[in-house]
Amino acid sequence: MSGILRIAFKLLVNDKAKFTALLVGNAFAVFLMVQMTSIFSGVLARSAATVTNVGAKIWVMDPAVNTVANTIPLPDYVLDAVRSINGVKYAVPLYSGGALVKLRSGNYQSVSVIGLDDASLFGRPDLYEGRIEDIYAENAFIIVHDEEFPKFENPTIGSEFELNDHRGIIVGIAKATTSGLFGIPTLYTTFTRSVEYIPSLRYTISYILVEPKTGAAISSIENEVRRIGYTALTDEEFIGKISQFYIFKTGLGMNIMIMTVISFIVGLSISSQTFYSFILENLEKFAALKAIGAKGQELIYMILFQTTLTCLTGYGLGIGLSTSLIAIAKYRLPDYASKITYWNLGVALIMVVIIGAISSVIGIRKVLRIEPFDIFRS
Repeated sequence: MSGILRIAFKLLVNDKAKFTALLVGNAFAVFLMVQMTSIFSGVLARSAATVTNVGAKIWVMDPAVNTVANTIPLPDYVLDAVRSINGVKYAVPLYSGGALVKLRSGNYQSVSVIGLDDASLFGRPDLYEGRIEDIYAENAFIIVHDEEFPKFENPTIGSEFELNDHRGIIVGIAKATTSGLFGIPTLYTTFTRSVEYIPSLRYTISYILVEPKTGAAISSIENEVRRIGYTALTDEEFIGKISQFYIFKTGLGMNIMIMTVISFIVGLSISSQTFYSFILENLEKFAALKAIGAKGQELIYMILFQTTLTCLTGYGLGIGLSTSLIAIAKYRLPDYASKITYWNLGVALIMVVIIGAISSVIGIRKVLRIEPFDIFRS
């Protein structure tokens, strides 16, 4: 068997043009598939940035909420009702909304404002600079140092701005686990200041953040919240709901799927056509092997070895090219939303295996039909 595979390897690599074309076809298909799916993963991760950064275990919201940015204010009595549920350790309000600020240069910049509970500051970020206690100072705000930070003109401690005719002062610079999706800076302040500075509707609570006493209490809390007409979701469930919205209720999921399928078809067509051409050019060699006693099973092993080698090598090259370009793009374009996950790599691998399987079937059918005496025909 090792001799047969050695012959298969030499047949493959000696035809440098066909071997290169097979590698390029598979690598290009993998590159496109990984690029498309990684962009999708990056968008989904950023769409739930607030949920990830705040870190609450349970989020209470209006049932009509689809994304964390699509807030529907809750009545104040809902907060009291949630606090009275058995199994709730504590529950605090959270404000989440958008605003337009005027910077010292005179430029205007859209921002996302997160208002933390005044008493507990639950969901507060970790700080690079400043002290979290300074958030209680007059006009105090904390800005997140992420990819959008330069849009706020790279503020420092003490930088001032104007929000709805109110003076704002940066008292802290915070870390961010995940950057936001919509390309705007994020400010943290107290709940009271956020609803005071930003015009709002009759109700001001965007979400209620709940800490359960035990993990077993989560289910009963969700049921009790549902009984009063609202929805309670764990952070993972909320992230899942946001992902479902972007996948099925926007054009994003369909567009990414179409591009991924096109990438698969391109790779399949290039690989299959090139491998079929390779088989035709080496048909006499396969017939000669048959004539000297090679069995059909051994020829099948040869073709499977050749397609496996080209597909896996092309897969590795495609992954390497994709990750390199994503790293360069993120370095040059901080807003570039792309994230490679095991899911991206798995999808690309499955697609490559399918491409290899189809190419193998095409080659095997042709080789098994050849008869040894065909090489003696003139």
